Amino acid sequence: MKEDIHPEYQRCEVVCGCGEKFVTRSTVPSIRVEVCSQCHPFYTGKQKLVDSAGRVEKFEKRWGKHIEAQKKALSKEAEKEEEE
Repeated sequence: MKEDIHPEYQRCEVVCGCGEKFVTRSTVPSIRVEVCSQCHPFYTGKQKLVDSAGRVEKFEKRWGKHIEAQKKALSKEAEKEEEE
């Protein structure tokens, strides 16, 4: 390997959202993860619900009015075409 071009490989502490901590090696001193082997449903056999409703509600809050307005405009255009 060439010298002085590679990052330093050091001790790294990984911290999960569930509170689990373990030590490994990496080029960064710490890593934060959302899911680890102690809380992942594949390894535990338990279903864990992830709250994605907040993202949907945020999208509807932001774009809901625009989408409804477009639907109304399209339905009015369709009614006009049917009348003709």
